[in-house]
Parts: sequence; C-alpha cells; structure tokens
Amino acid sequence: MSAAPPSRRPKRAPAPPQDRGLSHELMQQIQDNQGDPDFMTSLGRGLVVLSVFSQHPREVTMSQISTETGISRAAVRRVLYTLEKLGYVGEQGRGFVLLPRVLGIGGAYVASSSMTAAAQPVLDALRDDLHESCSLGVLDGDDVLYVARAETVRIMSIGLRAGSRLPAYCTSMGRVLLAALPRDTLESYLERNPLRPRTERTVTRMEDFLEMLDRVRRDGISLVDQELEIGLRSIAVPVHARNGTVVGALNIGTQAGRISLGVMQSQLLPRLRQAAQRLGNLLH
Repeated sequence: MSAAPPSRRPKRAPAPPQDRGLSHELMQQIQDNQGDPDFMTSLGRGLVVLSVFSQHPREVTMSQISTETGISRAAVRRVLYTLEKLGYVGEQGRGFVLLPRVLGIGGAYVASSSMTAAAQPVLDALRDDLHESCSLGVLDGDDVLYVARAETVRIMSIGLRAGSRLPAYCTSMGRVLLAALPRDTLESYLERNPLRPRTERTVTRMEDFLEMLDRVRRDGISLVDQELEIGLRSIAVPVHARNGTVVGALNIGTQAGRISLGVMQSQLLPRLRQAAQRLGNLLH
C-alpha cells in the first residue's frame, strides 16, 4: 500500500563525523532505555560489541571497538573476555575475530524466517534465468539488511551476502523500502541520516531525493545508477505481502559498463517484477 509523501522540509541533523552504523544505532537505543528497570544494559553493550565485527572484514582491536561505540576500554575488555569464554570470539593477530559459533544465531533466523526460506529458490531461479546477481533486503534500523542473495560474480568492491548492510538512501532496495514508510517515520530517518555523497552521482539535494521517492512510490521501481559505487547499477521492486504491505525489496545488480539503463528497464525489470510477485504469493 502506498504511503503519503512526507513534507518537503524535514529537519536536517548535523552531520556526524562518520557514517552511522549498526553499533551507533544500538548505542542510541541503549541510551533511550536507560530508565527501564527491566532493560539489561550489560547485555545491550555485549550486542553492540558483536555488531562492530559485522562492519570489519578482518580482526578488530579493543581500541577500535571502544572508539566506534563509545564504550570504555575496560567495559569492552570484559565483554570480549566473556564472549571469548563462551566461544563466540577469539584472539587473532592484534585483535579479535568472530568464531563459527555465531553462525548458530544467524542460522536460527534463516531457518525460522518464512520469507527467507521462500526467497532463496526464487532468487536462484532469477539468477539462473538472467545470469545476474540478485538479492532480497529489508529495512533494519537505518540500513538495508540483506536477508537472501544469489550471486553470479562479485560486482562490488565489497562482498555482499546474507547479513550484509548498506545505507538505505543510496541503494535501490533502500529507496523502495523508504518510499513505503509512513510519513513521520521517513522524516525521522532523514533527520538522522544526512544525504552524503558516496560517489559524484549520489543524489544529495533533499528536494530531488523526495521527488525521487515520490516516483518510486508511484511506479514501484527504483533504479540507481552508480550512486553507491562507480561501475554499479541496480534495479529494485517491492515485495508485497498478501495484504498489500511492503515487506521487502528484490533487486538485480549489474556492472554499468555491461548493461545499459534501457536494457535494465526493458529486459530485467519484467523478470524482476515476476519474481517479486511470485515471492509475495508464497508468503503467509
């Protein structure tokens, strides 16, 4: 179902020194719940520390975690000590890495999620049909969270997989999901997330961005041309539950030098929409 467009002048938050990440969002949530007697702050900090590992492909040092989260080094040391004793992290080089035991947590979500279970064969069939990488994403906090993916070859400088996170405002799936938000929720998102340029093509003017979301909401398609990373084009459509609500976004990503925007719209888009409808029909 379509949501009403937001007002044209959302408040802009001052730009933080670096992009917000999951750890920053979790720390804010911890602060927001400080007055709740049933809220376990120590457990929250442990989850914040775990979230930092998702943002780094290699080992993470105690100093890095403390700097990125604002948690004291002493508290970070205790969290890492506990996680190490429980078998979730281990020392490597000058820092710490996740150990295979954490897969049990993520695997439990994959096994229990009807949408993820239904999506994988749909994505596999779409990839085999078009020979292009495709993904299913949902909005988690301020990011797009990849919950399923079928890949041909790597098309980005970073590897994408289930569990990967990308900014919502400059990605095709993110814009589909943002366009479906209620007006007040979207305005809150824009207050927290300045539209920073990821490349020289990134849309950063608020008026242009809101007009673009209007088109995404109206047409049910988002096409992003090298706004996240030069050389990458992506097209996404919403996945609707049977009651009409947007529950996710399905996309195809390709190399800009190999497939034109016209081909993406004329050849990839119809197959992508068919796959999204098929997935929506499978959802309870």
